[in-house]
Amino acid sequence: MSDGSMVAHLGITFTLLDEGKLEATMPVDARTQQPFGLLHGGASVALAETLGSVAGYLTSQEGQCVVGTEINASHHRAVTGGLVRGVCQPLHLGRSQQVWEIAIFDERDRRCCTSRLTTAILG
Repeated sequence: MSDGSMVAHLGITFTLLDEGKLEATMPVDARTQQPFGLLHGGASVALAETLGSVAGYLTSQEGQCVVGTEINASHHRAVTGGLVRGVCQPLHLGRSQQVWEIAIFDERDRRCCTSRLTTAILG
């Protein structure tokens, strides 16, 4: 599903699908670092949006489409290498709108970013 997309380009790999939780990892390397060698905030947001959008898709009904309408992110800690892990959980699952929280952790399990994605359910 991710072949040829930004998800594949950034090296995002889904690692856990559980009741109420979706997780994925992303490498912190030349694809995802800013010029000073730190994880780029936009890469963190791309991981967050990927997780929230896929989670929304997985909770939608046949014939529905889930689209992002708003995302924000607070960056708490710099990451210079290794893998980051995103953990996506629902905050609100309504009939026409969803809200997802995505927490991103470094390899030492320290939170480095908190993001919230709002999606609309169409169809």
